Amino acid sequence: MSPTSAVTGSAGSIGAEIAVPGDAGSVFYLTKRFPRLSETFILHEILGLEEAGVPLRVFALAEGAEAMVQPEVARLRHPVTYLRVRGGIGPRALHLLRTGAAHAHLAANHPARYLWVLAYILVKRRHLSTLRHFVEAGLLADLALRCRARHVHGAFAHGPATVAHLVHLLTGLPFSFAGHAKDLYVSAPNLLARKAAAASFVLTCSRSAHDYLTGAIGTSAANVVLAPHGVDADRFRPRAGAPLPGGGLPGGAGPESAPLEIIAVGRLTAKKGYPVLLEALSLLNDAGRLVHCRVVGGGEQRDELRGLVATFGLEGRVELLGNRTQEEIAARYRSADLFVQASVVLGNGDRDGIPNALREAMASGIAAVASTVGGIPEVLHDGRSGLLVPPSDPAALADAIAALDDDRPQLARLGAAARRHVEENLSQRVLIEAIVPLFMGRGDVRVKAGGGDVRVKAGGGDVRPVTASGAGTGSVATGSAGGCEAEVGPGGAAVASVGS
Repeated sequence: MSPTSAVTGSAGSIGAEIAVPGDAGSVFYLTKRFPRLSETFILHEILGLEEAGVPLRVFALAEGAEAMVQPEVARLRHPVTYLRVRGGIGPRALHLLRTGAAHAHLAANHPARYLWVLAYILVKRRHLSTLRHFVEAGLLADLALRCRARHVHGAFAHGPATVAHLVHLLTGLPFSFAGHAKDLYVSAPNLLARKAAAASFVLTCSRSAHDYLTGAIGTSAANVVLAPHGVDADRFRPRAGAPLPGGGLPGGAGPESAPLEIIAVGRLTAKKGYPVLLEALSLLNDAGRLVHCRVVGGGEQRDELRGLVATFGLEGRVELLGNRTQEEIAARYRSADLFVQASVVLGNGDRDGIPNALREAMASGIAAVASTVGGIPEVLHDGRSGLLVPPSDPAALADAIAALDDDRPQLARLGAAARRHVEENLSQRVLIEAIVPLFMGRGDVRVKAGGGDVRVKAGGGDVRPVTASGAGTGSVATGSAGGCEAEVGPGGAAVASVGS
């Protein structure tokens, strides 16, 4: 299966029906755009849950629409179903008819629920985005009932969580969602609190995100599960011949007279702080330091950063490499001496959680210098596995880089310690296996939450924290006893079949 067919469901022609096996009791996993190079952690989570036996059906609000697709997308077990359809008038009209039929089916079979949700939106959530998500939720809810799905999970706290919440309100099916960074910090606090209170569980990938939900938002700590993203330590590994922890030079570190090879990886977007990095490199360049920096990633800041490279006189010292696959990035890490993460906090509150690139670099055995933003200090320990600096401070960043350039043995020790931390604490397989019981809906499990271990009940098709009363989430609307099918819609996108 090619990456394209795995994503679009193009195994059939337009209008052909795809029978997807194993839908009864499945978990509907909804993300925003898929696939995206900057969100490979979503792909890895999906693949890990599938490999662990979780019966997933994967949905996305829209296509990723990127020219480059990670080869691992081909490993998805079923085509991804998209809730929005691109194309001309014809395809959009057909999709509108199908969506209307889904809402009509819900209204006819569960009128009280449907009218209550509609009234709730019209009275309390009169926003265009909420109405659009209600339309999408109706399509997904109808399919969930027809498929006899067991649970709905939103991969982000904004759009996907809103749609999952509305599916819950329309059907009574339990739902959950995950919170990461922007999706938490720029969401309306009252809406975020409402979704978190109704969810069976909420996954957060950093302690800072957990504390934001339980502190600023006021979500019950028993409902929030700390579930960090892991790293594939086999793919992201020190170069061949790199030393064991405790000696030698990791990564590409060479003689102290050689230029310091720096790498930065991530979307070219404001919160990543690339202008801060370039200004720090300019200071090092002015001081006569031999440094070379490769920046991997694409995004809206590319032209701006090119201009800054010229303004700071860094031509030949800084390369903007654009997007690369995971394998290519892993190779780049192994040829670098130092990873830099210059993240900043934006005016609207948006910031990084724990950048996945930072964890990948640490797994590759190279030291890192990073800013104290979001959950970064949770994995990068100052003076032990890297150096931390204040955000938006080019001088401090330059000083930290210079200090490691002057002390290559320390550079090596920090890189070795970073690798050891990943091996001991951030195994991708182990961390995904820890959340599998929540998705499987069986037995009592213990998971790490903000205040330590919390017992979470996953029984009877529901997944929810155990409360004193043991109350559930209410009745679940039942769907058709018939099979669950999806149609390949216009442009090859798989869409829900809403025929009666």
